[in-house]
Amino acid sequence: MQIQTPDWVKHAVFYQIFPDRFAKSKQPRKKLFHNVTWEDWEAMPTLQGYKGGDLWGILEQLDYIESLGINAIYFTPIFQSASNHRYHTHDYYQVDPILGGNRAFKELLDAAHARNIKIVLDGVFNHSSRGFFFFHDVLENGPYSPWVNWFKIENWPLAPYTGDAPANYGSWAGNRALPEFNHDNPEVREYIMEIAEYWIEFGIDGWRLDVPFEIKTPGFWQEFHDRVKVINPEAYIVGEVWGDSREWLDGTQFDGVMNYLFAGAAIAFAAGDRVVLEQVQSRDYKPYPPLFATEYAAKIEELLELYPWEIQLTQLNLLASHDTARLMTIAGGDKDSVILATLLLLTFPGAPSVYYGDEVGLPGGIDPDCRRVFPLELNWDKDIFDTHRQLIAIRHQYPCLRIGDYKTLYAQGELYIFARSLKNEQGNEELIIAVNAGTVSAKANLDVAELDSLPNKLLYGNAKIEENEKGKTKTLSLDVAPRSGCILGVAK
Repeated sequence: MQIQTPDWVKHAVFYQIFPDRFAKSKQPRKKLFHNVTWEDWEAMPTLQGYKGGDLWGILEQLDYIESLGINAIYFTPIFQSASNHRYHTHDYYQVDPILGGNRAFKELLDAAHARNIKIVLDGVFNHSSRGFFFFHDVLENGPYSPWVNWFKIENWPLAPYTGDAPANYGSWAGNRALPEFNHDNPEVREYIMEIAEYWIEFGIDGWRLDVPFEIKTPGFWQEFHDRVKVINPEAYIVGEVWGDSREWLDGTQFDGVMNYLFAGAAIAFAAGDRVVLEQVQSRDYKPYPPLFATEYAAKIEELLELYPWEIQLTQLNLLASHDTARLMTIAGGDKDSVILATLLLLTFPGAPSVYYGDEVGLPGGIDPDCRRVFPLELNWDKDIFDTHRQLIAIRHQYPCLRIGDYKTLYAQGELYIFARSLKNEQGNEELIIAVNAGTVSAKANLDVAELDSLPNKLLYGNAKIEENEKGKTKTLSLDVAPRSGCILGVAK
C-alpha cells in the first residue's frame, strides 16, 4: 500500500508545552480561582503542586512562540483532572477549568490557527483515573454498576486508595490512581473513538497517544486511524513509543512516533562522556555510552532504514520531554553539548520538537524537576536561544532540511559530516552539515563530486573552508573548531 502522512508535519517545528508551567494569564479572564493559593511560581516544582499556568497565558505568549519560528504545538494533557500533569483524566470532553476550560481552549485554538500554528493534543486512552465518572460509579456501586466491564476488575472489594489490600483491578504500572480500560469491550472502544472524533471536529490538528503499546486489542489503532482520518485526512497521529516502532508505523496506524531512538544517539554523540548517568538510566532510551562519529553514523543509518521514507519525514524528533531530564542537566551543564545536539535535531529528517524552556537553556532533572516553569528573560541563556532561532530559520528557509535526502559524507574520530539534498522544479538544493564533538579542531577532505553543486557558503557556525576542482574531481576541505558545528550552502 502507498503510505500517506500529513504534509504539514514535514514542514513543522513543534514546541512541547506542559500547560501548568508555561505561563499565567496577565489578564483578568478567569471567573474562578482568583483566591486560590498556587505553589510559588519560581519555586522548584513538586509532584502534586499546581503552579496555576493556563491556556490564556499561552495565548498571550503566541507572539514569542511565533517569533521563535514554531508552527506547531504539542500540549501534554489538558482535560479535567486531579493532577498537575493531567494524565489522570476525569472528563475527556472538558478542558480543565484551572486551564480556562473549553472556552479558553477554543480561543487559543483559533488564535493559533490564525497564525498558521497547528495544535496537537495528548490522548490518554490506555487508562483513566479514580475520578473518572464511569470508574467512580464502580467504586460506589460495586458489581451492580453498569460500567464494571469497562475496566479490568479482578475481585471485590476494590481498594483504590490504600496499599494495605489488593487493588483488585488492573492499573497502569500498578498505580491505583490510573485504572486501565478494558479495550476489548466494544462500548469502551466506541467511547474512545468518539472522543477522538469530537476533538478533531472541534478543530485540533492531531493526537499524541500516550503509551499506545499498552493497548493490545487487535485492530484498535487501525480503527482509530481510519475514523480520525475520515474527518481530517491531514490530522497527525503520533505515538509515544520509545524503541523500534515498525509494528505501528505500517501506514495503517500512526504517522510517526516520538523519536527517542534519535534522541539517544544524538545526545550520546554530542555530549559524550559528559552525560550524567543518574539522569538517564531510569528511562527507556540510551544516550550512553559515548558515541564516536563512526558509531553515531551507524546508528543513524540503522534508524533511517527502519521505516519508510514517508514515515521518516513525519517522525517527532526530540532531545528532551516531560518524561526525561532536560538536555542541559543531562549534559552536566555543558552548553556546547546542547548546541551541538540542537544542530543535529534541526537538520535531521522529521519534525523537530523543542521542549519548552530548552531553547533558553532551562535545566532540570528527572520528573518533577524537568517540569519547571518557563524562566524570566533575565535567566535565559542567550547563546542557546540565538542558536535555536537561527537554526529554525534556516530549516524553514531550505526545503532540503525538511524533505531532502540524507547522506553521510564523513565519520571519523569525533567529526561527523552529512549532506541534505533536494531536487525540485527550482533546481538542486544541497547543504552540508558538520559537527565536531571533540575537544580539538578536526579537518576533513570531502569528495563532493557526486553533489550537483559545491556548498561553500557558511550559513551557520564557524569553519575554515577550502575548495578544489580539478577536472571531474571536486574536493572540499573543512577545518571545524572544537565542540562546534556548521552548515554550508551554495553561494548565491
